[in-house]
Amino acid sequence: MATLSGKKVVVIGGSSGIGLGVAAAALQNGADLVIVGRSPEKLHAAARMLSELSDRVTSLAADMTRESEVIRVFDDIGAFDHLVSTAGPPPPGDPIDRTDLEVVRQFVDGKLLAAIRVAKHAAPVLRTGGSMTFTSGINKDRPPVPGGSVVSAVAGSFSYFARALSLELAPTRVNVVSPGWVDTPMFGELAGTAKVSLFEDMAARLPVGRIATSADIAPAYIYAMQSEFTTGQTLHIDGGQSLI
Repeated sequence: MATLSGKKVVVIGGSSGIGLGVAAAALQNGADLVIVGRSPEKLHAAARMLSELSDRVTSLAADMTRESEVIRVFDDIGAFDHLVSTAGPPPPGDPIDRTDLEVVRQFVDGKLLAAIRVAKHAAPVLRTGGSMTFTSGINKDRPPVPGGSVVSAVAGSFSYFARALSLELAPTRVNVVSPGWVDTPMFGELAGTAKVSLFEDMAARLPVGRIATSADIAPAYIYAMQSEFTTGQTLHIDGGQSLI
């Protein structure tokens, strides 16, 4: 396994949730870290927290739905070694006969097209031997019914994106991490006051017996960066949720 010591790692979505967990784990593994997010306030708070682990932290505010801002980010970053993207807007959840196509367009733009923009402009400055790791999720395997068709389609597309991109960009490695339910701020925004009961019910069903934290998911991203013989793969780290 390759070391992250002295490697520059870029985490898009690194100001909260899973991305923040990955950022902390990368620092603990010796990386020089750049976190990218849309909110300057969240980035400032995340950078302050991460600085307690290391002073090797830089933050950049950018909107990944704007190609000009993606270009600016990678111009500012310059050559680097590993990219992780966990960013994305909350998914739509309406039944298909009530689906607002404008909401779908915004979700696809903020999740799938954002990943394509990032890959486009990261590839020229990613050092040989580096990696890209994107994020899908359990909804591709266990879609909510009703209302899961759009998010399932988008999440599922990342596995095929990574398979093709790993061939196109070889020897750069491209992988996907697919988490199950994770206790993050976004889940709270989606579920509201129902989160506690939802988590209790799911934890009782999961083989591991509990809901994941960001720290539980982060090792999968570290593995994807460090494993020099893993590419084109989707790494499921869902506590057995895909089995139930």
